[in-house]
Amino acid sequence: MGIFSGKRKRFVDDGWAIWIDGNDTSTVYINDWINPTKRSFADVSIHIRGVKDSKTMHIYIPFLLEKEEISDISLKLKNERLLRAVFATRCIIEFKKNYCTSEVAYNGKTVDIVHLSALNFSLKQISDGTLLTIDLQELNAYLENDECYFIFRIPHKSLDAIFKEQTSVGTLRDRFKESLTTPVVNEKYGYSIRINEARLLTDEINSFSALHRQKLKKASVTISIHSDYEIADTNCYRIRRLEKDLYEGYVPEDFSCDDVITYQWNQTRQINLNGHFNFYFNITHTFISKFSLLLYLVIFIIFSVLGNFTWETMKSFFV
Repeated sequence: MGIFSGKRKRFVDDGWAIWIDGNDTSTVYINDWINPTKRSFADVSIHIRGVKDSKTMHIYIPFLLEKEEISDISLKLKNERLLRAVFATRCIIEFKKNYCTSEVAYNGKTVDIVHLSALNFSLKQISDGTLLTIDLQELNAYLENDECYFIFRIPHKSLDAIFKEQTSVGTLRDRFKESLTTPVVNEKYGYSIRINEARLLTDEINSFSALHRQKLKKASVTISIHSDYEIADTNCYRIRRLEKDLYEGYVPEDFSCDDVITYQWNQTRQINLNGHFNFYFNITHTFISKFSLLLYLVIFIIFSVLGNFTWETMKSFFV
């Protein structure tokens, strides 16, 4: 992180990997709930077509994760108002049709929603990340349709690191000069989510041959950001407010929904289904430096004391 002219710049680049063994075509959706003061979360949704012929699903998450930190938010979808918010259309659900799945009908088709908490999935720590593996063949006895959704929530630890206050590496003189020049601090956060990009993945993940034969059709990222921050939206194709009434009971705890806007990126590969999916956005945070205000207060007090002392001295001479 470099600091200059009251501006701070930070950058985080994450490499995710998602691949499925089998004859499938998949779509990935990631929703980041970015909270400036408390924990941030990511909702991961994977839509699989051809799930009955698929064997296993692998998800590499670029930070460490414990099993108890994964929330099965598919269990929240019993509310049809919430379904309408998630799927952006009217839905009919048969909630918990069996032990592992619910069934949802929308847009003239019917799909299964898998409840992750009912499955015996595994987690394996690889380098600084976590590999989540799900046995899809275990589902065959419960699936009514050849399309299904996995929807779950994880704490987004890498985003937490971005928003942590960091100490300037500049000299004390530089910091003093900067704080005296302006109390306004502009922080710019550059964040990138890259899916199945080899250069950002560990050697252990790149060694899986199935990863490079994956048939990911589309990846979409939605950024739900707190109103204290501004986001560069030149790449977005849809902007909408967060419908607080529709998302009631779904939004992560401690996340403020006031004036939150959802930005969505969409990147498709019409011919080459083995393409990479990269998303980059800038977040800007402008605030008043507490150190600058304290410095101004100290200077004001000093000049007030000096002025009063000077006035009293002058009065002693002339009065």
